[in-house]
Amino acid sequence: METQSQVVDRLRAAFSAGITIPEQFRRTQLTKLMSMVKDNEERILIALHKDLAKPKFEAVLSEVDIVINELYYAIDNLSSWLKPEYVSKNLATKLDDCFVQRQPLGVVLIIGPWNYPLQLLLIPLVAAIAAGNCVLIKPSEVSAATDSLIAELIPKYLSQDCYAVVHGGAEETKALLQNRFDHIFYTGSQTVARSIMQAASIHLTPVTLELGGKCPCIIYGKIDITAAARRIAWAKFFNAGQSCVAPDYVLCSPANRDALLPELRKVLENFYGKDPQTCPDFSRIVSPRHWTRLMELLGKSSGKVVLGGESSQEDKYIAPTVLVDVAEDDALMQEEIFGPILPILTIESLEKGIELINRKEKPLALYAFSDESSVVNTVLQNTSSGGFCSNDGIIHMTLPSLPFGGVGASGWGSYHGRWGFEAFSHRRAVMLRGWALERLNGLRYPPYSEDKLSWLRWTASPKSSCSLM
Repeated sequence: METQSQVVDRLRAAFSAGITIPEQFRRTQLTKLMSMVKDNEERILIALHKDLAKPKFEAVLSEVDIVINELYYAIDNLSSWLKPEYVSKNLATKLDDCFVQRQPLGVVLIIGPWNYPLQLLLIPLVAAIAAGNCVLIKPSEVSAATDSLIAELIPKYLSQDCYAVVHGGAEETKALLQNRFDHIFYTGSQTVARSIMQAASIHLTPVTLELGGKCPCIIYGKIDITAAARRIAWAKFFNAGQSCVAPDYVLCSPANRDALLPELRKVLENFYGKDPQTCPDFSRIVSPRHWTRLMELLGKSSGKVVLGGESSQEDKYIAPTVLVDVAEDDALMQEEIFGPILPILTIESLEKGIELINRKEKPLALYAFSDESSVVNTVLQNTSSGGFCSNDGIIHMTLPSLPFGGVGASGWGSYHGRWGFEAFSHRRAVMLRGWALERLNGLRYPPYSEDKLSWLRWTASPKSSCSLM
């Protein structure tokens, strides 16, 4: 069996040989990746159910179809992405070809998380293949069934010279990061991201960090509270709240809270029945360790549980839970919850809500619910987040033409569609020059003079649009 360094060396040899460069090769690999997902949909769904008890409906939407749609988008747009991007010129470069060329970075490492173990591994892989890189893939060992399936399928469908999968936990990942990569793409926690940055700094390796944070959901002004309750509940409790873009907490006025709670009660019963534990449409917490962490957070909270609260350690189950009377310094407000627990905080005004949001680290997503466009625009213009969506949750990340990524502590860089292609590409500045206008070029040669300097400054100015014959 190959060591990690031998795998990296093998991929680097393939990249140096130029195997991944031709457009047709990239297109073929993307098509084969599409076949992999389509041919093995049933096995993928079984693995996801083993790992997280994901219902088929959620797994198809958030793991299978989102990857297939990303593949279609990349295949359809690859030719245009690869074209040179010509830039404006000044008089001094009038006869030159000046453009930006996208080049692959080389051998890149993609480290995936456990909450969406297929989507959040394969969508970056789509981008890396489209950009012409060789790729080493590290699935999460926490979602063991999906990890094992990916490791089995990737070599069967994709070029084994150019793409490889490695297994392992924290220690194996630490050893893996000692190798030199040309880019590291990581999705996961801020704690691990710091370790990855430290390891990457040794080789000056650029990184893309897709992290998380506490995504706020602010409700203010006039609103269709019934529709809002449905959309918030769906976004929050999808995958049992184990989504980096799930609404982490709700901010609203006391009046909106009092109107929201009975609607949430009805919605949750409509979604999952009177006993969500017996409902096949509600996922489970991924591991006993993660279950224990969530229950400890819930136990430390001073908020009042008004919906849910039931749990089962053996089943790794936590009911959809809503708390009120939660303070800003509550235990549930100190870190990303990443589970089916929704605290509601009351605010005196829209401005106070925005101030609270801005006191915290910049989130991966921010949601504003209101029928009043002035409210939505006020929140949009006075906050910062990786993404923003009004009157819904999560949906913005499903559109491949929008960049998906964080800002500040919620992540560095973005991907999806063209944005992922750019993340895994080097934008090379190219100027192709001939021998024309040598007399004009002579202005830069010694001996220097004030006249030469004056003429040269004029020819190099972006405003020098006239041409010399």
